[in-house]
Amino acid sequence: MALASAVFLTALGAGITSQRFGQPFPVQCSLPLAAATSCDSTTSSLPTSSTTTPVVAPLTGLVDPTGLSVRRPALTIKIENTPDARPQFGVDRADVVYEEIVEGGITRLAAVFNQFSPPKVGPVRSVRKTDQAIVWCLGGLFAFSGGAPYAVASISTAPVEIFSETRAGIAMFRDPTRYAPHNLYANAANMFQFKGTPTPPRSIFTFRESGTPASGKKVKSFRVGFRMGYATSFYWNVTTESWDRVIFAKPDITGTGVQVSPKNVVVMWITYAGGVGSFGAEGVMVGTGRAQVFTGGRTVLGTWSRATKSDPIVYRDSAGDVIPLTPGQTWVELAATSDPVSVVHR
Repeated sequence: MALASAVFLTALGAGITSQRFGQPFPVQCSLPLAAATSCDSTTSSLPTSSTTTPVVAPLTGLVDPTGLSVRRPALTIKIENTPDARPQFGVDRADVVYEEIVEGGITRLAAVFNQFSPPKVGPVRSVRKTDQAIVWCLGGLFAFSGGAPYAVASISTAPVEIFSETRAGIAMFRDPTRYAPHNLYANAANMFQFKGTPTPPRSIFTFRESGTPASGKKVKSFRVGFRMGYATSFYWNVTTESWDRVIFAKPDITGTGVQVSPKNVVVMWITYAGGVGSFGAEGVMVGTGRAQVFTGGRTVLGTWSRATKSDPIVYRDSAGDVIPLTPGQTWVELAATSDPVSVVHR
């Protein structure tokens, strides 16, 4: 089975770039479509770090040579996750990605940006009630396409500045080569022109020191059993030391040809108040529950806990110790309590 998985990924991944999160792309300053200003001011007006102590991005734990991550807030963008949304743009450049269950049992993404600011992110879609619990401890900016009145009212209670297409101006744009509603995108660099607090966002994970190996059992691959055809698999890539994502029986490749491959995947089992997949359901992210962390090619079973929405979620192993992550991108899978996770060990 392991050999078949490797052949599957190799065959479908032909022509895919090997560039992964944490390896910055060349500077891109061309604004899309009707944008009328230059993004030069976004980069040149913010000084780079001149101290001997390196700047560390709060949400990734990576060294940030530009220093931008500590001079701007978190930016959360809602992204469609259906087959019609593909290829998605910008997901590989997010600091953190939350995958949540919405109506009908399908999933949608809440991608959090801080260290990097890709010029095209999306397709941008609507807000859900779970989102306020995701962003409450992050604050900053929240971009979405709209939403039902109850969902918009919900996100309005969170300590974020909210931006729909109307308010975002040139920070959002329509791609004329795609059809609505799958054609709305955000320019993260332009979104960061807006002010948000706190700046920078607080760190929400504990990261391992460089050279410190991960603990736990070795893993070759695992599958998060979201329903309605949205099960997601991750395969350990020994070259990049990250988890290559597969969804809809295909490698998850962005519109820029990059394999989505986070350093960490956290499965967090939660209750969806109102019923899993029901309209108006809300993921309960305060309290405690089961968790499983995949990092450094290994997995650790444990728990998650959170006292209030203002607090970051803490992940602990069976001994009660905080589980440290690998610096880099982290995906948090907000699975329903009945969703299975199957693991193939090495």
